[in-house]
Amino acid sequence: MALVPYVENSLPALSKLHNSSAEFYFANHNLRLSQDWKKLGVAAVVWDAAVVMCMYLELGKVELKGKVAIELGAGTGLVGIVAALLGAKVTITDREPALDFLSANVRANLPPDSQGSATVSELTWGHHLELYPAGGFDLVLGADIVYLEDTFVPLLQTLEHLCSETSVVLLACKIRYERDTNFLSMLKQQFGVEEVYYEKQRDIHIYQAWKLPPRRDL
Repeated sequence: MALVPYVENSLPALSKLHNSSAEFYFANHNLRLSQDWKKLGVAAVVWDAAVVMCMYLELGKVELKGKVAIELGAGTGLVGIVAALLGAKVTITDREPALDFLSANVRANLPPDSQGSATVSELTWGHHLELYPAGGFDLVLGADIVYLEDTFVPLLQTLEHLCSETSVVLLACKIRYERDTNFLSMLKQQFGVEEVYYEKQRDIHIYQAWKLPPRRDL
């Protein structure tokens, strides 16, 4: 299912999504990410939100060295790869159909001495969460994962499971529809939320969230 409905190559700005690869320079490394729109659709192209998330991680405002991180809906794996290059130990996740493609990108872009810093794993939001340690991650990353309303509740369940009260969630989002702001409202019922970065050219917001302590009703 396409993130934004459009006719193939109808807009020049979107034609890059149909390239077989996308190249970047992050964390002092040249990265070449394979893309495969025709086979895997939105899961196999690099979206602007992932690029902006990597830009933000490079700013160093969030500590990555030695941290245990997980990326949700990783797609091509760009964000998780960059987080690993910046010193985190990252579990890079997506649904099962994308895993072979994702694994190939991770292997191709992490140098031998960093291969152990990233693990690719299947995660469908809201399902089999017991396979992941409750509250076991310092950092939860998601780039352009807020767009299908049917996924909002399982995504929130997943965030609730993965986070402790010391975890940091970073979500890079393009706010396209009213439902996207509805998700942020839902998130604020369980998490503190603030916008920490905005990239005007690409119109990408980065929100930082942290788990609220349990309510103690009087």
